[in-house]
Amino acid sequence: MKLWGGRFTKPTNQLVDEYTASISFDKKLAQFDIQGSLAHVEMLKVCNIISAEDATSIAAGLKKVAAKIKDGEAVLSEEHEDIHMNVEKLLIEEVGAVGGKLHTGRSRNDQVALDMRLYLREAIVELSQLLISVQEALYKQAQENLETVLPGYTHLQRAQPVLFAHHMMAYGFMFERDLERLQDSWKRVNKSPLGAGALAGTTFPIDRELVAQELGFDGICENSLDAVSDRDFVVEFLSTASMVSMHLSRLCEELVQWSSAEFNFIELDDAFCTGSSMMPQKKNPDVAELVRGKTGRVYGHLVGMLTTLKGLPLAYNKDMQEDKEGMFDTVETLKGALALFAPMIESMYVKKDMMYEAVSKDFSNATDLADYLVGKGMPFRESHAVVGQIVLHCIQHNKYLLDLTLEEFRSFSMLIEEDIFRVLTPEAVVNARDVAGGTAKNRVEEQLSIIAEKLEVNKKWIQEHEGVANLYMQV
Repeated sequence: MKLWGGRFTKPTNQLVDEYTASISFDKKLAQFDIQGSLAHVEMLKVCNIISAEDATSIAAGLKKVAAKIKDGEAVLSEEHEDIHMNVEKLLIEEVGAVGGKLHTGRSRNDQVALDMRLYLREAIVELSQLLISVQEALYKQAQENLETVLPGYTHLQRAQPVLFAHHMMAYGFMFERDLERLQDSWKRVNKSPLGAGALAGTTFPIDRELVAQELGFDGICENSLDAVSDRDFVVEFLSTASMVSMHLSRLCEELVQWSSAEFNFIELDDAFCTGSSMMPQKKNPDVAELVRGKTGRVYGHLVGMLTTLKGLPLAYNKDMQEDKEGMFDTVETLKGALALFAPMIESMYVKKDMMYEAVSKDFSNATDLADYLVGKGMPFRESHAVVGQIVLHCIQHNKYLLDLTLEEFRSFSMLIEEDIFRVLTPEAVVNARDVAGGTAKNRVEEQLSIIAEKLEVNKKWIQEHEGVANLYMQV
């Protein structure tokens, strides 16, 4: 007999049991479920809803169940559908019928909403720590390459030279925004739905605020219907995870390009590459490619969750069982990617000479020639046309700008003088961008200082929140 089977005259079809059971994946919530139950039973005791003796017995039983699940001794059965019913069944086996009192004043609907919030709280802290590690790896590469110049691209065409450190810091700031989004979402995750019951609350004189305080929440979900049917916090997490994945994927694309023979700007450490089963010379950037590939998987979970929710009336519906697998997979996918990414970036070998050679053999200094002529009094639109003619002349004669003689330059404009050869060097072009956020060395150093400060702020945030996130470990 199912724990809910009192009004039924026959058992459910076995295929229904298999189809509707969620224990195969929501067992991940076991320790969180028990942590929530321990807080709930303590509240029931304080509110005189159950006796102190019963509460002590139930709490002791829950801790035994937690230990057995953690050690793999407990048998979690599909027959009992989900982690909540499995824990309750195991508890009754431990302490007898008194274990059935644990469910007083609550429903599986508010239980699962609670468990998911506890799970995501921990995930937010773990992912924040991993993102900080990636930022630190980018920061280290930037510090080591404050004078390394490489071509900057638009439309995948060489545009203007930039410092490699500037390029690394671009991703540093992307991941900083991801951290801000993750940490800001904590405010919406960290509300307790427990006590909302199935949808309308409970007739028992429970103290929801006490449970919330016991579990480290900032407060309660104020509306019982919203509390059990809200999955906004999951959608928000999946959205942020999708942006993290997108940023990782963009950098992965550049790592793949840069490590090819056509670019030859970097070499990834052997520990983060694989070979070919047929071609012995191959060194494939498989980690970067797989991180790039798994981005679609994370996007899919976001779209799946939005689609699940889009037509649901209040309050809980069985459709919402689909809210967990995508969330779990996203967390694991992102944790795996970020854990690999930091050491891959840190161990990456930057081929400074190859980058410099590339930026010396293109026309990415053409804008500086146009700006030079503007500085001499020529209108920009006119200087743009003049420089276009000079570039065409170079292409026709298989030359670059710095290969031209002063006489050749002056054949296009008498405003050009000897100092043009200094103005057009890669170093001068980079350092001419001496504006806030620019690629000049001193401006990139400013960016590094900003990231360094933000790293300290983010580490402090983790110190303040990891104790709350790891409450379940006290079971």
